[in-house]
Amino acid sequence: MELMEKAIVAKKKSYSPYSHFKVGAALLTSDNQIYQGCNIENASYTPTCCAERVAFFKAISAGKKEFKAIAINGDIPFCYPCGVCRQVMKEFCDDDFKIYVGNEKEIKEFTLKELLPYSFDMEK
Repeated sequence: MELMEKAIVAKKKSYSPYSHFKVGAALLTSDNQIYQGCNIENASYTPTCCAERVAFFKAISAGKKEFKAIAINGDIPFCYPCGVCRQVMKEFCDDDFKIYVGNEKEIKEFTLKELLPYSFDMEK
């Protein structure tokens, strides 16, 4: 899957000198552009940013606000998005937004609704 391959490439750019846990993400926009992100750590940890949010923020800062899917690859076989990343996804994506987690050998597919069944949104 091309999207996961792009996430694997993005992982190589990770700045993770504290956790040594590398994560890459590849975000597919509604017009089929791909934005990559990697996790970027900080010594104080709080300003650390996950790969998923880096990809989203790059795309949003480029004017994109409609998305189809994201692939996530980490230093473990299945690296799921954290709660903060899931909530950022909810801000810009429908419940059927696809989230792929995996590696070179196996990929699992979820919808945003499956991974974030009770979310905050503008209507709640």
